[in-house]
Amino acid sequence: METFLSCAFILFFLCLSVLSPAEAQTVGFSVELIHRDSPKSPFYNPNETPYQRLRNALNRSANRLRHFNKNSSVSSSKVSQADIIPNVGDYLIRISIGTPPVEILAVADTGSDLIWTQCQPCPPSQCYKQDNPLFDPQRSSTYKYLSCSSSQCAPPIKDSCSAEGNCRYSVSYGDDSFSNGDLATETVTVGSTSGQAVALPEIVFGCGTKNGGKFNSKTDGIVGLGGGDASLISQMKTTIAGKFSYCLVQQSSTKINFGTNGIVSGSGVVSTPLLAKNPKTFYSLTLDAISVGDQRLGVISGSNPGGDIVIDSGTTLTYLPPAYASKLLSVMSSMIAAQPVEGPYDLCYSISSRPQFPEVTIHFRDADVKLSPSNFFMNISEDLVCLVFSASNGTPVYGNIMQTNFLIGYDIEGRTVSFKPTDCSKQ
Repeated sequence: METFLSCAFILFFLCLSVLSPAEAQTVGFSVELIHRDSPKSPFYNPNETPYQRLRNALNRSANRLRHFNKNSSVSSSKVSQADIIPNVGDYLIRISIGTPPVEILAVADTGSDLIWTQCQPCPPSQCYKQDNPLFDPQRSSTYKYLSCSSSQCAPPIKDSCSAEGNCRYSVSYGDDSFSNGDLATETVTVGSTSGQAVALPEIVFGCGTKNGGKFNSKTDGIVGLGGGDASLISQMKTTIAGKFSYCLVQQSSTKINFGTNGIVSGSGVVSTPLLAKNPKTFYSLTLDAISVGDQRLGVISGSNPGGDIVIDSGTTLTYLPPAYASKLLSVMSSMIAAQPVEGPYDLCYSISSRPQFPEVTIHFRDADVKLSPSNFFMNISEDLVCLVFSASNGTPVYGNIMQTNFLIGYDIEGRTVSFKPTDCSKQ
């Protein structure tokens, strides 16, 4: 009897601790984002110094460029292919799939859409090694194959139809990693930092039965947070009113806020239009200019002022077209009295020379974002700082070092991205 009462209490507590989508829409919720180099991450190596972790992140950043454009490359001759290590993204997220819920640890990726995890049956020859058990759809009461006749079974994710008429998917990434399998619907539960989980029924996800490439055994798949129809953000659109935000701290875990929690408002907020682009996956903004001190360097795309730039939480550096990056580098170095020194990136200084950095402002369309020196110079070692801009002939990307200590809010319905200077370590 005592055991029965204890179990009943636990079930009652769990019921109270799970919010429905309607309840989540009213109160909002936040989910922990685990930085891959933080102590909460399975990738954390206590023997590495912060400088070693940063260098690893910079190498991942160079590799991640292919995520946006397979033909892109870093123009700097100082970054060699030998330095490039597999990209697994900078942030991880825990979600649960199925009924009863099975927890997975996945890469949180603003540069892709599909949610997927490895599923049984999946022989070792067809799946990468995974430390955690693979999800078994036969043990879930809410798992349903997605029919090929469903509107959600559509390119670019749809690959084919099975003999039973079920939708098959295929996705690939810039580092040549891939996942193939069945598209299905499931209950996805996300744990809130408030202690109340949010259960999301009938979320489309990929049950991967053929996966490979540079995936790591410590992660169980990917949670796509991009702008495409299959992403978790888009599928939660009604629940979160199209709003989410985050506040990044380098090499530290943080949280991603949804719904009413994701609204960015108050003093100091500036907003820029979120562009409608194809593919819808990437969050694209218009970059009009960058000011260094009193010199404003305008961006020209063809004959038009301004150029597109993707804002991405999984890329460390900021990448700009080579001609523009060269001009920016020249102006920056001319405004710093200290003598540049040799380093792994295009513009580096010895900290002992006490370089004084000029003010830098990023001029997005209708939004001027004033940076702190730590947003555009980074400590590579105890006595070396280097510029975080780099040149690339591919898609320009606004990386996460420049996003650090800004509360950044996305309004998918209002089509804006907002920036608010914030001490993110206190969020």
